[in-house]
Amino acid sequence: MTSVLKVDRLTKMYGSKQALDGISFEVKEGSCFGLLGPNGAGKSTTMKIITSILEPTSGSAEVLGYDIRKQSAAIRQQVGYVPQEITLHNKLTAEQNLAFFGEMYGVKGATLKERIRVVLEQVGLADRGKDMVGSFSGGMKRRINIAAALLHRPKLVILDEPTVGIDPQSRNHIFEMVRELCREGVTLIYSTHYMEEVETLCDDIAIIDHGRVVVQGALDELLERYTTKAVYVEGIGLDGAPEAEEIKSVVQEGKGWRLETDEPLRVMKAVSERYEKTRATITALEMMRPSLESVFLSMTGTSLRD
Repeated sequence: MTSVLKVDRLTKMYGSKQALDGISFEVKEGSCFGLLGPNGAGKSTTMKIITSILEPTSGSAEVLGYDIRKQSAAIRQQVGYVPQEITLHNKLTAEQNLAFFGEMYGVKGATLKERIRVVLEQVGLADRGKDMVGSFSGGMKRRINIAAALLHRPKLVILDEPTVGIDPQSRNHIFEMVRELCREGVTLIYSTHYMEEVETLCDDIAIIDHGRVVVQGALDELLERYTTKAVYVEGIGLDGAPEAEEIKSVVQEGKGWRLETDEPLRVMKAVSERYEKTRATITALEMMRPSLESVFLSMTGTSLRD
């Protein structure tokens, strides 16, 4: 499959501080690629270099076949970048804000008017186009911010922490918009520190920490490779932690136990049979879904920090 983005050993120094330390990854055409990492890991710096806002200290990258150092103008015409910061004018209406950004992208006249109508529908704010942005909630402003990046029909959309500090309704609108763009064949880079969002939306991921990519690949493959299968059991009157030959380790979790094992079905059967012979009542017995938190912990030795 064609690569839309190729990042090769990028570094970035801010004075004596190293923000990026030789990161490399690729993004496949038509995919939703998750760039996951804690705040301060280097995600935003990476996004700004890809969009030619910042110059790298060393290394290279190609976006849609264009070199970030030599062909930045061509990249900006093909990429829609949604920064973490809101970049709107509160004293203008949503339509006026979008008209301003559309003209910056070279979209004008009747085409711009139609594109404004379309993107407002995409972000679920078609009925608020003539309202002042200053009257909008934080989530609504962020949705207009996203709409601005879609006006020129970009082939690649980059979203930098798009759901930080927003309401559930706006978050759901953004999720559905991301899914719809993927269905249309648009390639997306979704940068976030929220693991559940990456698990929900992304096909491939790279985990970045302290300016380095610590692991990358297809989400399902990483979950399979770096997480341990486990069973969760909880009940009333259980006489201590469950035991079975196939259990590798037992971790108390909440009101029950996490039983790590390579044979989850056999462990579930053994636990169920054991407690059938006692007066204990099992209130929960289920196979635990592998999580990115486990992958992050396995690769970095720490939990994902804010």
